[in-house]
Amino acid sequence: MPESSTNITVVDNFFRAVERGDVDAVRGIYASDVAIWHNDGAGDQGLEDNLVVLGLLGGAIHGMRFDVTRRADVGAGVFQQHVLRGQLPDGEQVGLDAAMYIAVNDRKITRIEEYFDVATVRHLIKAAKNATDEEV
Repeated sequence: MPESSTNITVVDNFFRAVERGDVDAVRGIYASDVAIWHNDGAGDQGLEDNLVVLGLLGGAIHGMRFDVTRRADVGAGVFQQHVLRGQLPDGEQVGLDAAMYIAVNDRKITRIEEYFDVATVRHLIKAAKNATDEEV
């Protein structure tokens, strides 16, 4: 399908909102019963828990952006590969490769299945929590 498809537009709006740290916009893009699965063994994550994590990462990764390497509308959603880039508070540059399937229904994201290097994400979350603790 062309890049102008509804699913691609929804997914693009989602990633732009995450890059801006706009948790309210992400909430509006998600279905109320959205489920987010990561390959970390923790099972599905609900809307509120995911928004907390996105808020932490957005506060700790300066200049956060998603460099898309592949994106395809696959009918009921979008498959995407990207590299999450940005800078941690200590100056460390981030480069996290990820692959996602994002299910879209009625212009809302209903499910995300995300594959990434778990050790790198744990490092990012630890840096995000440390940055938050230092601000308090």
